Amino acid sequence: MMDNGQNIKHTISALVDNEPGVLSRVTGLFSGRGFNIESLCVAETMDPQVSRITLVTRGSEQIIEQITKQLNKLINIIKVIDFTNTEFVEREMALIKVRAEASTRAEILRIVDIFRCKIVDVSLQDYTIEVTGNEGKITALLALLSHLGIKEIARTGAIALGRSKKEGTLKREAAKE
Repeated sequence: MMDNGQNIKHTISALVDNEPGVLSRVTGLFSGRGFNIESLCVAETMDPQVSRITLVTRGSEQIIEQITKQLNKLINIIKVIDFTNTEFVEREMALIKVRAEASTRAEILRIVDIFRCKIVDVSLQDYTIEVTGNEGKITALLALLSHLGIKEIARTGAIALGRSKKEGTLKREAAKE
């Protein structure tokens, strides 16, 4: 997404050593240069000694290139990928607590079904909905639920992985024939 050609959304993934202080150094690099991190998600990978940091920020190509170079210079950084100009899969999860009055419960259930969400908690006054998808899906769901009375929202922030190369899949299929 662009804003005057300078404010482009970037999804950056960094594989890092799973050690205390690494996240602080990464976020310090952004705050020290006056850049906002729109979302941040960190978790262990299959290797318990390695974590993946996925963050979303905005900036020009030159600024993000500078940040990426600075990240690569940090100790404990294994690999940095800016997914912006590549094919990648990005997902976010949200929990949404919505007012569920008797007159609106059927409508909420229809919306949940259309968006392939789950109701994960029910009370006499509220439903808590779990949704997974891209930012657009979550934004659209929130827009539909807003008139019903959203009470609370918790979002994970984006996580992302590069897409597999399609030609590799085609070669394997051809080898089977």
